[in-house]
Amino acid sequence: MSKKSKSKFFKILVFIGILFFFAGAYTIYKAYTIRYKPNVVLVDKKAIYFYINTGSSYTDVIEKLSSEKIIADPETFEWLSDYKNYKSNIKPGKYLITNGMNNNELINMLLSGRQEPVKLVFNNVRTKYQLAGKIAKQIEADSSQIIATLKDTVLLTKFNLTKENAIGIFIPNTYEIYWNTSAYQLIERMYKEYRQFWTTSREEKAEKMKLSPIHVIILASIVQEETRKYDEMSKVAGLYLNRIHQGMKLEADPTVKFAIGDFTLKRVLNKHLEFESPYNTYKIKGLPPGPISLPDSRVIDKVLNYDKHNFIYMCAKEDFSGYHNFAKTYSEHLANARKYQNALNRLKIK
Repeated sequence: MSKKSKSKFFKILVFIGILFFFAGAYTIYKAYTIRYKPNVVLVDKKAIYFYINTGSSYTDVIEKLSSEKIIADPETFEWLSDYKNYKSNIKPGKYLITNGMNNNELINMLLSGRQEPVKLVFNNVRTKYQLAGKIAKQIEADSSQIIATLKDTVLLTKFNLTKENAIGIFIPNTYEIYWNTSAYQLIERMYKEYRQFWTTSREEKAEKMKLSPIHVIILASIVQEETRKYDEMSKVAGLYLNRIHQGMKLEADPTVKFAIGDFTLKRVLNKHLEFESPYNTYKIKGLPPGPISLPDSRVIDKVLNYDKHNFIYMCAKEDFSGYHNFAKTYSEHLANARKYQNALNRLKIK
């Protein structure tokens, strides 16, 4: 090969080398930008929660990311998703997406299922329908699914519960769970929390009262509705236990309101006392079949540490302070009741 030919050949090699260099550099740059260039551009927000429903397909996810304008470049997201095999590994949940995330960070989070937990809170609940409605606003399962599970006799039998008392395992608190928790998983989790609440000490106290844990919950629900004064709850609990052990009816007005379904009732009249229901303790002896509210842990402990006394009657105080007058005899009770009735009449409360 001549010197001239060698020079020309060398120039061609250099040119090809340069082309390969720039092609390689471009490929590296392109791969880098696809992976690491910020692709989450949130307008006026530092972060948002992104929800992937159970059963969602990759198409559902990409369409939602695009429609909610979370990713600026869907094509690069899709390319890396395909490379990382995210398309066949969709995991439902609640994810925290922050502004400036790149495709690699976003896909790794979704691929791993690293979702944000939900702080599940429920309180001031009287019925299973109210409970289901409150919980359904916080997790994926809807209220109808929760209600259906609370009526699932197979599941309830497993936990030795009934359709009436199953709500009793929901002790008001703040629980950390995942958004995509199913209704079935929810019941299992609440039962686990319920069993953890019932320590050996609490169970021994319930046994001495001759009540099961769920019956203590039912009694606590009545006490909670009877008085909002924590310093009076143990006394009220002691009164109801006196009635139970003497074979008397509880005759608790809150159970009448629950039976009728009217919680706004300010004055319980004789006609209300005649309402036929297993929850009307003017009609039945002992405890109703289920709680009439969800008592919080403090109320349950007030019941477990009830006051020992001889009172079997009580009536709201005529000063409307929220406290009660207690009596050992029926004649004393009638005198207290007259004072309260006269106070209601003066205010024309019917």
